[in-house]
Amino acid sequence: MLTLLDNQLWFPPPTQALQEPNGLLAVGGDLSPARLLLAYQMGIFPWFEQDQPMLWWSPDPRAIVAPDQLHVSRSLAKLARRKHYRLTINTAFEQVIHACRSLREHKEGTWITADIERAYCQLHRQGHAHSVEVWQENQLVAGLYGISLGTLFCGESMFHRVDNGSKLAMLGLCRHFRRYGGELVDCQLPNPHLMSLGVQTWPRSRFLHKLKKLQQEPLISGCWQSGELVLCEK
Repeated sequence: MLTLLDNQLWFPPPTQALQEPNGLLAVGGDLSPARLLLAYQMGIFPWFEQDQPMLWWSPDPRAIVAPDQLHVSRSLAKLARRKHYRLTINTAFEQVIHACRSLREHKEGTWITADIERAYCQLHRQGHAHSVEVWQENQLVAGLYGISLGTLFCGESMFHRVDNGSKLAMLGLCRHFRRYGGELVDCQLPNPHLMSLGVQTWPRSRFLHKLKKLQQEPLISGCWQSGELVLCEK
């Protein structure tokens, strides 16, 4: 049964999510930082379009990838070695989320509404949301953003304006995150693009069990400090 949220800060257990549509758990509530953080801490995320009420999801199975298990194709490895692009972290969060929103909006529509964009920018200012940027000279050509919970990174969206740009951003995130003790990247829902990068699916129960542990584990200090992102392996 679908839960209708009120003004109180709570969510039902993710195990109560519907099987069809897969993972739909609750409707309503708000996009306050406290509610969004509680959602991620419970393995829940918002996903709805402009003309819909706020919808909250916890699908089964869950798409995940360990940073050291990301599949790097020959072409992606070659692109990384060429150093044709410059990668940074947390230097242009607002530009990244706006690009994710606007590029999808022009193609097939987007769940990144104006309210979502404002809410995650607020989370970024509070130190909970982070971005990886890919630059060609001084132009932002790709990137991704998400939420950090200890040694878990919850990926939200990515974009690219050049071939393999978003894959390069994902590679940069995984190598950087692993360097600082990161253990798992939550990709939420599988799709062909993510599966080509080695993303796997876990039963929701396994993901929720791991989530409880990882969000309590601290990263090595300095992981989310803004600046250049070193892509090459040491």
